[in-house]
Amino acid sequence: MAAEVLVAEGNRPAGRAVSEFPARFMPGLRVVVLGIVLILVAVALIVLASHESGGLRTALIVIGAVILVLVAVALRGLTPVVPGRARVVQLFGQYRGTIRNAGLQWVNPFTERIEVSTRIRNLESAQAKVNDADGNPIEIAAVVVWEVRDTANAVYSVDDYAKFVAIQTETAVRHIAGSYPYDSRGSGALSLRDNADEITQRLSAELTDRVKSAGVHVIETRLTRLSYAPEIAQAMLRQQQASAVVGARQRIVEGAVGMVKLALERLEDEGVVELDEERKAAMVSNLLVVLCSEQATQQVVNTGSLYS
Repeated sequence: MAAEVLVAEGNRPAGRAVSEFPARFMPGLRVVVLGIVLILVAVALIVLASHESGGLRTALIVIGAVILVLVAVALRGLTPVVPGRARVVQLFGQYRGTIRNAGLQWVNPFTERIEVSTRIRNLESAQAKVNDADGNPIEIAAVVVWEVRDTANAVYSVDDYAKFVAIQTETAVRHIAGSYPYDSRGSGALSLRDNADEITQRLSAELTDRVKSAGVHVIETRLTRLSYAPEIAQAMLRQQQASAVVGARQRIVEGAVGMVKLALERLEDEGVVELDEERKAAMVSNLLVVLCSEQATQQVVNTGSLYS
């Protein structure tokens, strides 16, 4: 049985992640009061030793000195914890817990207390130039709101958790930018420009998965810059303008055809004038020219007969 336990211990991964748990501590104010009392006792013993002689004097001085040394060592365990910051307690290389309670606390004086910020932070990624899903070069940047949830993972799982978050943010932004086109061009597909909310949700999900090993929680992500690269910006602008012009023309033609149809039906229903097919075609042509033209039209009054 012992051999099986040893084998199991030997097969356990050495780099297993450490999860946060509360450290053992006590209120530091009590230790301060006790330390002051002991210092006064030590001073009193030393003063008393000055009035004695022989072995008693030596004993009193030694006891006073020992008390002062013990008090000095004990006071090293005082640890001020600022709100928004935690202290990771480490003893001889082993994790002994985290102190999140604000105030003056006391722990084992031989431990090392590593300060970790648990405040909410903003990280704005550098402007990245990448190709979107269509191969067009674009410029993109994002801002990430994050905080440390597990201080043990933040200290022991990565070398520098703030730098780790920054690098993973840039990686996630580049991956998202390359996975979707900048513009759907009316196809209805998910695009960076037209579906900003969905894109930021997917960016948050991907970034959360990337940084969870460092004990970091992503609160929110937002794209702060999204545009075509300067070398193709003018060409893409002309393309967007052309698409807008085509769409506007299409709406104008649809409206003009409806108006011409309505005019012919009203003339026929009310018996204002009877037109053969050739005259209807001429009327349709004239109305379409008037309605679809960008220039103001001039009226021409026909003073002759109906067919001249």
